[in-house]
Amino acid sequence: MHVKKGDKVKVLSGNERGKSGKILKVFPGTQRAIVEGLNMIKRHTRPSQRNQQGGIIEREAPIHVSNLRLICPGCGKATGISRTRDAEGRLRRVCKACGETIAVG
Repeated sequence: MHVKKGDKVKVLSGNERGKSGKILKVFPGTQRAIVEGLNMIKRHTRPSQRNQQGGIIEREAPIHVSNLRLICPGCGKATGISRTRDAEGRLRRVCKACGETIAVG
């Protein structure tokens, strides 16, 4: 996956198009991610031990990663990434716009 937890991303399509936020959680099995403050849904909950009052709770819903574009911390653009190996043989994510290595988080 081209995005990881803690990355800043921009949404390319859907109701949240053009907005950006930080990734809170990634689901590799379904290729989805939860972005902070975006794609909000209302969840109707019953009173329980955890939530004494119940009611309507607003929370983020997952967005497919194909609709997300990573924002490069170096150049500040929403860009694609390429993967290259460094001297130790580890894979690194590299910004296609400016060529800078992108750190996780």
